[in-house]
Amino acid sequence: MPHAPLPATGQLTFLPTADLAATDAFYGGLLGLPLVRDQDVCRIYRASPGSGAQNGGGYWGFCDRGYAVPEDVRVVLTLLVDDVDGAYREVVARGAVPEGPPAHHERYAVTSFFVRDPNGYFVEFQRFDVPVA
Repeated sequence: MPHAPLPATGQLTFLPTADLAATDAFYGGLLGLPLVRDQDVCRIYRASPGSGAQNGGGYWGFCDRGYAVPEDVRVVLTLLVDDVDGAYREVVARGAVPEGPPAHHERYAVTSFFVRDPNGYFVEFQRFDVPVA
């Protein structure tokens, strides 16, 4: 029998980087994600808003470890958006090079597109056909 959810108020994912400055230029600059904490060797960005005791929402942290996860290990950071085509036009206008145009993926019931960050991580912009609760 499943357990009740733990009382988490948000989510934070940390990933290694070999180039913190290029990573900051991509996430803070090109994507415009707010930098919420600069810890010198780690930077934390708000990926989505939220509320709660710890400010809630979703966060991505990148720490200078002198390496990134190899490209053959598929890491996908997904931003949920209402307007995938609009997000596509905006990131292209800001200088990102998408892996391809927005596409509907019947198997997963989503529409999305991908760009790569300076570390080789995939950043996906996605809309669910049926919103999640």
